[in-house]
Amino acid sequence: MPDKFNGVMSRRRFLQLSGAATAAAALGGPRILHALVPATEKGAADQVQQHFSACDMCFNKCGLIARVEGGVVKKLDPNPKSLKSRGMLCARGNAGVKQLYDPDRLKYPLLRKGARGEGKWQRLTWNQALDHAAEQLDRIGKEYTRCGFLFMAGTDMQSTFVHQLAEVYVSYNVISHESNCLLSRNRAFLDTFGVVPTPDVIHTKYVIMPGANRFEALVTPDSIDLMTAMQDGCKLVVLDPRFTKTAALADEWFAIKPGTDMAFFLAIAHVLISEGLYDQKFMAEKTFGFEKLRDHVREYTPDWAAAETEIPARDIRRLAREMAAAAPAAMVYPGRRSSDYKDSTQIRRSFAIVNALLGNWDQKGGLILPQKIKTGSLSHEAPFYEDNPEDRVDAGRAKMMFDEEGSFKHTRDAVIEGKPYPVKGWFTYKTNPMQTGANRQKTIEMIHKLDFMMTVDITMSDTAWMADLVLPAPSYLERQDPVSAFLASSSCSGVLTRDPIVPAMFESRPVFWIVKELAKRLDLGEHFDFTIEDFRKAQLKKLPEVAQALKTDGVYNIVGHSHGIHEGKPFKTRSKKIELYSERYEENGIDPMPVYHSPQSVPQGHFRIVVGRNAYITQSASTNNTLLWELEHENSLWIHPDSAKGLAIRHGDLVEVKSPVGSGQLKASVTEKIRSDTVYMDTGFGVISKGLSKIYGKGACIVDVLIDEADEISGNMAMHETIVSVRKV
Repeated sequence: MPDKFNGVMSRRRFLQLSGAATAAAALGGPRILHALVPATEKGAADQVQQHFSACDMCFNKCGLIARVEGGVVKKLDPNPKSLKSRGMLCARGNAGVKQLYDPDRLKYPLLRKGARGEGKWQRLTWNQALDHAAEQLDRIGKEYTRCGFLFMAGTDMQSTFVHQLAEVYVSYNVISHESNCLLSRNRAFLDTFGVVPTPDVIHTKYVIMPGANRFEALVTPDSIDLMTAMQDGCKLVVLDPRFTKTAALADEWFAIKPGTDMAFFLAIAHVLISEGLYDQKFMAEKTFGFEKLRDHVREYTPDWAAAETEIPARDIRRLAREMAAAAPAAMVYPGRRSSDYKDSTQIRRSFAIVNALLGNWDQKGGLILPQKIKTGSLSHEAPFYEDNPEDRVDAGRAKMMFDEEGSFKHTRDAVIEGKPYPVKGWFTYKTNPMQTGANRQKTIEMIHKLDFMMTVDITMSDTAWMADLVLPAPSYLERQDPVSAFLASSSCSGVLTRDPIVPAMFESRPVFWIVKELAKRLDLGEHFDFTIEDFRKAQLKKLPEVAQALKTDGVYNIVGHSHGIHEGKPFKTRSKKIELYSERYEENGIDPMPVYHSPQSVPQGHFRIVVGRNAYITQSASTNNTLLWELEHENSLWIHPDSAKGLAIRHGDLVEVKSPVGSGQLKASVTEKIRSDTVYMDTGFGVISKGLSKIYGKGACIVDVLIDEADEISGNMAMHETIVSVRKV
């Protein structure tokens, strides 16, 4: 009998597949794996070695121990010394071994032959590839200025070297993966508290979680800490238009109308202030603009909010009173998720303001700022070029964009328009904007405006598929990285690093080696005259205890008192206080406090689409992974039974979801777990790259459907502003 139940793979089956047997089968059996082992190690087939590393299947970098036998990685186990990962490794983490032995891995440099996206390639030697890339960098720099080349890197311990190359090449146009999604959250809390705080979920007694799906999308460490808190009596309230796995474990779930989160929290603020439930001493001593806030929220009553959110006024009042009773060990969870609406920064400002009213800053169970370990660095000074433009190509397109992060949406528009100056080259590393940037047709249009695009990745992602030059990167199990200081959670910070577990396979090379070789060819080699080991020594020069711990434990942890440590210190804001009212916003033509505007109404027969991640398939690191694909073959469109009935759609039917910018086809998942005016689909599917053999042709891609609206303050994509139609195919 198959070891499955209702189409869900059992833990036993998953663990069976997680071993090297699957890797061997995928590569053609044990003989091929044996052939990959260096000759010096082939006689040690019976010896099992264990090596420390850090997972790279998402940005959490959980500590792990790799079991190696005969030069082959057999299994990945959690590192019990890694307090960040709480002694666990999730499904994606376990699947890291399959990334290493993926038959679809990029194996050698490839040059496009034929039209972009046609899939015709010519194999190059590394010298040929690097010479060609350097030639294009040099030509574009001379013809269009150095800012004519764009650089984009994902969250990775070697991304710093891509940024350094951009710096010494002297291009201001560097954009991050977070420029698509995360920065509205950061903007809001930074502009309110002066920092982006950490939620102390392990000690909290009350959490309202708007939208975030912590028990599925990203597993550690907040998820584990929140589960621990709930076992100790913490109440979790989830606001989400769909019944997520987090909602399923919550004490209460409210199917809030999409786009009305700010209305809910302004009403919470109204109750806290009008009923005198806020921390009055905290407000007087540590905040700026309370009186103006009090006047501002006077009209935002629970009865008014009930009409907007479709959450009963009595529940809004009750939840406000319950939060106040639990304060300061109570919070609105800041979240990590994508920007959703054109006013996402202001929405998250309303989260921050309610947290301030609870007096939970620097308090046990509230919002805190643990101490991050400061590592050293190697200094370098970039050249100066008089002909360079004065600013980034996307400058001024968002009111308060982070200059060091930029905005992918606005950069893309500028490249297409050729204004204020032309951008003709693009270097991407470990990021996949063809899968993450809303309105994929505009990303394709942007790429066609370029003279040259190069991509460094481990697989033929959709972005690599559209590139002119594709360079193969090793997996994290095959490379040496700098150290990385981290904030694990409210209770732990630390440092980790990576060393090669097995030699790099095929002709893969780390991005550090690539940029170093490019720098040599561009007469910039002096800026990369060091090794990874040199770089790490500089990072740890004043931290000998950290260096020793990395050797013996694979990680260095700091555990200790993390609340009450900032008492009496000024906030890093203009007023030196928590800014409920922002004069800086006012000076920049922005509402100084969150002002609510009702979301766009949904026409009859249409739906607002919301997006998210499941626990297995997300983006480049997990897409096409055989082990994860066994758990999630394709995405589907969640639709409420009442809506499905009106459209004659049954569960499992193929449907088309269509927006003003594009469409996609996928199977319908008819479920009561979503509002009737809303539909939902996972990210990570609907790829165009035929180099991803497992996932190609499976499901639909969110960015084929999402319109490219942006948060007006940060420039992040506004992922939930899209209205779609749905029909049975």
